[in-house]
Amino acid sequence: MAGGNERSMKALKEVWKRAENSLCADCGKPDPDWASSTLGVFICLSCSGIHRNIPSISKVKSLKMDYWDDAQVQFLAKHGNAVTKAMYEAHIPIYYYQPTYNDCQVLREQWIRAKYERKEFTEPGKQLPYSDGMKEGILWKRGRDNGQFLPRKFLLSEREGCLKYFTKQDAKEPKINVKIDVINATFQPEKIGNPNGLQITYLKDNKTRNIFVYHESGKEVVDWFNAIRSVQFHYLKVAFPIASDNEIKNRLTRNFLKEGYMEKTGPKQREAFKKRWFTLDHRRLMYFKDPLDAFAKGEVFVGSGENGYSVQKGLPSGTQGNFSWHYGITIVTPDREYLFTCETEADQLEWIRAFTSVINQAMTPQEYASKCLDALSFPS
Repeated sequence: MAGGNERSMKALKEVWKRAENSLCADCGKPDPDWASSTLGVFICLSCSGIHRNIPSISKVKSLKMDYWDDAQVQFLAKHGNAVTKAMYEAHIPIYYYQPTYNDCQVLREQWIRAKYERKEFTEPGKQLPYSDGMKEGILWKRGRDNGQFLPRKFLLSEREGCLKYFTKQDAKEPKINVKIDVINATFQPEKIGNPNGLQITYLKDNKTRNIFVYHESGKEVVDWFNAIRSVQFHYLKVAFPIASDNEIKNRLTRNFLKEGYMEKTGPKQREAFKKRWFTLDHRRLMYFKDPLDAFAKGEVFVGSGENGYSVQKGLPSGTQGNFSWHYGITIVTPDREYLFTCETEADQLEWIRAFTSVINQAMTPQEYASKCLDALSFPS
């Protein structure tokens, strides 16, 4: 720690090692080594970069490399993560998505700006842009067939319990009208190629349909995301009146467990392995020719171990299909085995961990019903 007297350094270390300050105040990353001298919070390097972009609100310094004077150390000691979070996070709606260090930049930035810059959570009952059960606006949507992003009007309605989009501004009938309880939304900046890219997924005839959208404004796209969660939450509160708020919160939008390329073979296990993009969305394993395909080419249900599902490292001996990647995975189901290969051992182990986490969970009654509806199609 450059400069600074010994007394200040000692006092700073004492405040820094308090249990409440052991995680980043904004994303929860362990061992933060930066702090805001104006807000009094301990934050990680990544979040400090976001704070640096709002200098009128937050001035950040390194706890290891920068000089802290007595007054600044006393300010940190008086505040710290617990006191500051109690002020700025006092009234967060139960449905609002609070990002972690694993989440993308736009989610973390808008969370930080919502807290400290816009002070969205400091007052009870504050009217928020995603809380009134209705949202209407323009999102840039990727065309299903031509791949072009074009502006489309979207309408989210809690009263109707649905999300719609229209191909023309003055269109009376929507192109789609999706019930809110079958929708998922997850940020996909890398896959979509835009820092504000959002993937909206829903079930159509028990098959997964993807819509890829973005907005130029990070705030606007995050508001859309939380508006969807808000409408879902209130819809499910009515549908499941005895469920707790936390139980309902756990049924809102979710991130995919794992995505990436693997090779696969067909049901006869003699066909050549083909490279495909795979998405594991809890118990639905889907594959696509292209990561931005609107529809999955095939899906398979991944059940629990007690129902005859398992994952094994490697391929069965005597596998005949030609494959260029050599790190195999076998998914065993009551009906058949599914064979995949990964490019690297690291990929193989990550996929096995993801499958294992699903298989180790007991199935819910709703998942039993979903399994019965699934055709379990996984063509070549």
